[in-house]
Amino acid sequence: MRGAIELVLFDLDGTLVETAPEICDAVNDTLLALDLPPASLAQVTDWIGHGTGVLLEQALASASGQPLAGLRETSLWRAAQPRFAQDYERRCGTTSRPYPGARELLRALGEIGIRRALVTNKEQRFTTPVLRRHALRPLLDRVVCGDSLPTRKPDPAGVLDCLRAFGVPRERAVFVGDSSIDVATARNAGVPVWALTHGYNMGEPIASARPDLLMDRLDAVLDAAIA
Repeated sequence: MRGAIELVLFDLDGTLVETAPEICDAVNDTLLALDLPPASLAQVTDWIGHGTGVLLEQALASASGQPLAGLRETSLWRAAQPRFAQDYERRCGTTSRPYPGARELLRALGEIGIRRALVTNKEQRFTTPVLRRHALRPLLDRVVCGDSLPTRKPDPAGVLDCLRAFGVPRERAVFVGDSSIDVATARNAGVPVWALTHGYNMGEPIASARPDLLMDRLDAVLDAAIA
């Protein structure tokens, strides 16, 4: 159905790029600096999705035993937040890697005239070095980060922003992600959603979020877009 899909929107972490290892490194840099026990990669992977602030809250609560409620009002948060921002920015693009076929998929979509957008909850200062390090930015037509707009996923604002920018109706776009947050975002925006099984979904199988299409590999996106 070439011509039916004019815009493919992607999530970043767990969809195009495997970023959990470097996020885990940054979390543990901060925890160790605060004399707190490190987190495991499995824990950090389950915390990814809602942005760096929520991730840091969960890491601090787990390591310190403090409750999540009110944690941002504590001295621990005030010490950890600026430290984590520095540690995370320093780690971005170091041990992450694009999933197999990510660059090839983006390039192929562009070659057949399908627009490519990124809608991520990761803030711009962390997104930019990851895209630059892995040579992905030239393969994207638009990037909406977690701090680009007043709201972030699952609010549909980022998706709707891209639809308006390209003049694409909802039925001619699709959101490709890896988590229930991405599925909810697409539903809230009124666009179809395809989900990848290789990403991060807070410890739950992505099939339970009931995406329109479930995929094991990124190259399946191209096949579905032109089917």
